Amino acid sequence: MIEKSEWNRVNGHKGKVLWFTGLSGSGKSTLAAETERELFLRGIRSVVLDGDQLRSGINRDLGFTDEDRNENLRRAAEIAALFLSVGFVVLVPMISPSAETRNTIRERFGPEDYMEVYIKCSLEACEKRDPKGLYRKARSGLIKQFTGIDSLYEPPLEAELTLDTEHETIEHCVRLLVDSIVQDCQSKGR
Repeated sequence: MIEKSEWNRVNGHKGKVLWFTGLSGSGKSTLAAETERELFLRGIRSVVLDGDQLRSGINRDLGFTDEDRNENLRRAAEIAALFLSVGFVVLVPMISPSAETRNTIRERFGPEDYMEVYIKCSLEACEKRDPKGLYRKARSGLIKQFTGIDSLYEPPLEAELTLDTEHETIEHCVRLLVDSIVQDCQSKGR
């Protein structure tokens, strides 16, 4: 098996898992996709493990009970670990509403390989954006156990990076993310 340090040397950077947490509509997937594009342009190997894509693929057998949500996140963390083992920067935009589950994920990777990124945006702003119409459906009773409406979201208290997408532009937030990743991953990858 090829050691992580060898992958880091070949890649020219170290890998890291960035776990984006925030309400639906806060901008997690948009930030992850734009960050991936910027990293690609800089020659940094990265991948986005998008919650919606995982839900329609490997996690399509899961519902939205607390147990299923935790299993959804556990599987995403295991996939992220595989990419991390070959030196990728892994961007994981998933609501991740429970502080306990996020702490379990944090412990799975450790501080050297993990960064929690809180995508801060008020419920009111997310509802106004509502790109998928999910809040409207939740408010009308068509979706049960929707995070932020009738299912709790616990904002992180110890995120390594907080990005306020309600008051800052996506471009500004991407710049902060990319600068942080480049500083951390390129300085330790060679």
